[in-house]
Amino acid sequence: MSPGRIAIALFIAYLLAAPFVLPEFYVTLMNYIGLATLVTLGLVLLTGVAGLMSFGQQVFVGFGAYATGVLTTVYGASPWLGLGAGLAFTAVAALALGLITVRLSGHYLPISTLAWGIAFYFAFGNLELVGRYDGIQGIPAISLFGWSIESGRGSYALIWAVTLAALLAAHNLLDSRSGRAIRALRFRAVMAESFGIDTARLKLVVFLYAALLASLSGWLYAHFLHFVSPGAFNVNIGIEYLFMAVVGGASQVWGAVIGASLLTLLKEWLKDILPRFFEQSGNYEVIVFGLLMLPLLHRARDGLMPVLARLGRRNGRAPARAPRAAPALARRAGPAAGEPLLGLAGVHKNFGGLAAVRALSFEMRAGEILGLIGPNGAGKSTVFNVVTGVLPADAGEVRFRGARIDALPARRIARLAIARTFQHVNLVGGMSVLENVAIGAHLRGAKGTASAMLRLDREEERRLLHEAARQVERVGLSAHLGEPSASLALGQQRMVEIARALAADPVLLLLDEPAAGLRFQEKRSLAALLRRLRAEGTSILLVEHDMDFVMGLVERLVVMDFGEKIAEGLPHEIQANPLVIEAYLGGIE
Repeated sequence: MSPGRIAIALFIAYLLAAPFVLPEFYVTLMNYIGLATLVTLGLVLLTGVAGLMSFGQQVFVGFGAYATGVLTTVYGASPWLGLGAGLAFTAVAALALGLITVRLSGHYLPISTLAWGIAFYFAFGNLELVGRYDGIQGIPAISLFGWSIESGRGSYALIWAVTLAALLAAHNLLDSRSGRAIRALRFRAVMAESFGIDTARLKLVVFLYAALLASLSGWLYAHFLHFVSPGAFNVNIGIEYLFMAVVGGASQVWGAVIGASLLTLLKEWLKDILPRFFEQSGNYEVIVFGLLMLPLLHRARDGLMPVLARLGRRNGRAPARAPRAAPALARRAGPAAGEPLLGLAGVHKNFGGLAAVRALSFEMRAGEILGLIGPNGAGKSTVFNVVTGVLPADAGEVRFRGARIDALPARRIARLAIARTFQHVNLVGGMSVLENVAIGAHLRGAKGTASAMLRLDREEERRLLHEAARQVERVGLSAHLGEPSASLALGQQRMVEIARALAADPVLLLLDEPAAGLRFQEKRSLAALLRRLRAEGTSILLVEHDMDFVMGLVERLVVMDFGEKIAEGLPHEIQANPLVIEAYLGGIE
């Protein structure tokens, strides 16, 4: 058994024993830790994994608490009806806020969450329906199978059962097709879109899930304390939740438990200790939290969970285990050899006053390898971005198999079986080689987030990972299957990108400088692979600066200079073209 599994087993054993051996005070503290863990877990997914910083999760806790408080005390409804109403209200509010919030970037996103955090705090304090600043008292206990959960020990069992279920669901989610897509959101959104992932929708899903976890915590909180008031949902509480996520490990599921435990216990102890030094009461623990964050971010900027994981790891490198054998994924039917495939007609792309691409036109047929060459800054990578929908064309047309695609977003173009690599390596550095390549097969699966959390996607996941392992083997990196992609050399990372593109089962493969960083023998292996792909029916549009590599591989060449096409033809014709020699080839010995 791995050290991680042993640690989780010991933690669960502690949870089972705690209500029988701990005093009532510490059982109550454990309840608060469980409630905070639910909210922090949502922030781990939202902020640490997806990269959407929120200071307003306490608002969703308030929605869950106030919804059940009003329904059970004013209307005499069941707490379980209060749970459903709270989750439903939270879902509607989260979707409304999320549609605006998740589209923001940079500092605008956290500022907006602060804004609605402050707004809803004052709304809670001024609405007569929710008791204004006095709050709601006399919230009834939860009844489960005829058992009224009145005591702190009774609440402990329910709170931690829900918390453990949420932790397991989050772990399952991240270990899935959807989880890989979520992990790509933070730093590799352009890459994710290029492989068919709807990043805006996925961000909204994560935002909604984090809000529902917070609302669930609020429902448990209300029935545990039998009282709610606005003071529990102010902005300071939202900042504390974010502290918990950062301290525990903002991208680690079990870091939510560590962060919530550490800060909840520390806050309680500091409330008793600090007033003795200052000889008056006050929120001095907030000052201490701020001071503690400085050395933590300096020494362990990813939080405590990764540090503990490294200490418990027997080997510094992940084992290179191939996934279990699985039935092959279905292959799409490609066009017949010689059929018109890709066509550009009068394409323009400007960046302010700079014309990166000017009136570019060329055609490509199925089954060929077409080279797109030119000196640095000629506009080749911009052409790739226009063809794949990363950048919109300012004028002209791009057609694929006879249909216009220049107005489509990148994720829609990816569905047409166009896959690409990038000029600058675009991998998720913390993910293994296998997981990075499996992102390429995203569109070849269909299971969503709910199936992943309930572990109903295992058969599909096995097939996706088996396909990814097959493509890793094709590019000669099977020995590095379980290693983080960031640990590989540049040339190996480019091969991982090619494997990821192949996992998409493309009809058209766009390779942007794939031989950069490769040694001579590796270039020969890459050329052999590309010839095999052409024989299998995959068409390839190739940008490359290594002229020996290009000339021995392609059927035709298109040459660009300063955004314009200056020549097109067979390799020997291009080599003899005076304009090409002057612009490009003449500078190479």
